[in-house]
Amino acid sequence: MKALMISKDSLLHAEIAAQGSARMPAVQLVASRNGLRDAVERLLPEPPQLVVFDASDVAPGEAELVERLGKHYPEASFLLQAREQQQDLLIRAMRAGMREVLQLPLVHRAFHEAMDRIEVAAGVSPLRDGKVLAFISCKGGSGATFLSTNFGFALAALADKKVLLIDLHGQFGDATLYVSDQKPGMTLSDICAQIARMDGAFLESCLVHVANNFGVLAAADDPTHAVDMKAEHMDTILRVARQHYDYIVLDVGRQIDAISLRALDHADAIYPVLQLALPDIRDGRRLLDIFRSLGYPSGRTRLIVNRYEKGGKLRLSDLEHALGAEVLHTVPNDYVSATDSVNQGIPVLQLSRSSAVARSLAELVETVTARRIPESKGLFDRLFGRSEAA
Repeated sequence: MKALMISKDSLLHAEIAAQGSARMPAVQLVASRNGLRDAVERLLPEPPQLVVFDASDVAPGEAELVERLGKHYPEASFLLQAREQQQDLLIRAMRAGMREVLQLPLVHRAFHEAMDRIEVAAGVSPLRDGKVLAFISCKGGSGATFLSTNFGFALAALADKKVLLIDLHGQFGDATLYVSDQKPGMTLSDICAQIARMDGAFLESCLVHVANNFGVLAAADDPTHAVDMKAEHMDTILRVARQHYDYIVLDVGRQIDAISLRALDHADAIYPVLQLALPDIRDGRRLLDIFRSLGYPSGRTRLIVNRYEKGGKLRLSDLEHALGAEVLHTVPNDYVSATDSVNQGIPVLQLSRSSAVARSLAELVETVTARRIPESKGLFDRLFGRSEAA
């Protein structure tokens, strides 16, 4: 969003520029004026989408210029800021269509909340109603982190969705390592320690950005910091995340604690990940019993069988009967492709897009989104048709 900044305060100008650049999409200060009269006398050749107006130094006789400024930029959104309430100025601002007024000194959270409202009203960045999808291991080593991270990347790349993955492993979570070599600057525990700052821009700034539409919020890198995390923090984080992302993928790990339970309470779908083996089935039954005791609807929980090989003694129907849950998807045993992806920290769709596991992820995206590409046969062909044509 291109913005005009009207202020004599260079520090406020720098602060607005920094906060605006952290937003997605960014607020770009394309021009500045030293005061209200300067802004009216030197109009921009191309009208701005946003006018950020510092009214702190407006002289009593200049209040009528506010209405003139509104008439000059009738399509722009206005964000008025003032250190003191000026009744005449506020009345004229309201007549000119200015609805957002912030008290100075600037409170960052209030600024971003105001910008959220402005962007929604302007149709620049409509608030989303994202879905929360939780991947949870029935047994250690089931491959839930590999699937959740690579599925999140696939959602962003194939379905053109804005996706956030949250690593909820309580100790030494390493979800970022599966899809990136970047070192997280902020973690989940850092966000919880600054929960009062939580908004879309702050959340976005804390992520490891794997792709344009895919970011990962890393787990706490120090287990001692986890004591500062509270279950109610997940309410705030997921509320904001739903507004700014199409899908929020949770890598829950295997442990069930207050944080993970609160996150699972928010989940629209829960995908227990297991292999077709008796130890996994035993632990899977225990996990599903916990979900039933918590009152989770049975339709919310659907199984994903990893490293699946046809022809074994145990069949999928045996698994569904034993656990009383439906198998949503099977992921083939593609050890080489999966191991290469994990060792290099590159999503398997990028590293080996013709592999069996990459094809399976593409199919899972179609299943979860129930989305077909009109101009092609589907996401599957969108991914792999290119290699056939090359």
